[in-house]
Amino acid sequence: MYFPVAGIEISPWIPPLVAFAISLLTSMGGVSGAFLLLPFQVSILGFQSPAVSATNHLFNMVAIPGGVWRYSREGRMVWPLTWVITLGTLPGVFLGAIARVNFLADPEHFKVFVGLVLLYLGGRLVWDLLRPAHARSAAAMAEKRFEKPSGHAGPDVVPGQLSRVAVTEFNAARLAYEFCGQRFVLSTPRLALLSFVVGMIGGVYGIGGGAIMAPFLISFFGLPVYTAAGAALMATFVTSVAGVIFYQLLAPLYPGLAVGPDWLLGLLFGTGGMAGMYCGAMLQKHVPARTIKLILAAAILVPAIGYIRKPFL
Repeated sequence: MYFPVAGIEISPWIPPLVAFAISLLTSMGGVSGAFLLLPFQVSILGFQSPAVSATNHLFNMVAIPGGVWRYSREGRMVWPLTWVITLGTLPGVFLGAIARVNFLADPEHFKVFVGLVLLYLGGRLVWDLLRPAHARSAAAMAEKRFEKPSGHAGPDVVPGQLSRVAVTEFNAARLAYEFCGQRFVLSTPRLALLSFVVGMIGGVYGIGGGAIMAPFLISFFGLPVYTAAGAALMATFVTSVAGVIFYQLLAPLYPGLAVGPDWLLGLLFGTGGMAGMYCGAMLQKHVPARTIKLILAAAILVPAIGYIRKPFL
């Protein structure tokens, strides 16, 4: 089947199959899979115009709702966290889309940008995994004022035995919620500011912003992956809808450049991604948090190293 916007020819069963496999693994960590789907499109399929970023946003639109519904059904959606991330990333996504079309239209420049983003994300997760347990606990105390009841063993939870999220405080200054007998407190302004910066990066890349927020929520703010995942996915969905619309509006301004999404290709990717995310959200509570982080780190670093080293070969 030929996809005119992407300028590629591929069997129609390949996009949904690839998207399912990627999303099954990455959705457990709160990542839609778009950050890995983009390297697949660029390097394997040869889809390198700015339209690939818009198509990635389209994939998120179709794929994410299944995973979000599953997290919400199980009571693991921290809705205030979701809305702060969403409102923070939206303006950044618009600025990122403009930067993608005007400054990173060249495929080689874009690949270096992608590699740097992936390298940072993977590096954060690896650093969090390699630090001793007491160092991770101290960092969590410093960054998000983590509070736990006296006598509680620690921040890890038992897979398959998760409680429901209970938001205890939400205002312009801070957000607090309880989960599995622990209390998590975050600064609302800091979260919103970080979301804006992340949104700009996500707008360029074509992954919304929630995908980049997930590693930050886990390693920087010290939130458990079991509650960070749903919020990151939902924020990615909302910002991706805005991203698709904005890229489509930009398309007439650049008649000689493919800017708008490849709708058919994006829908095929999204169909497989929707099934993969639902299954990933269902399986997540049975997988240890450390295993999820290892999967994410490996999936991120492999394409990152390939993109960064290529210009120097």
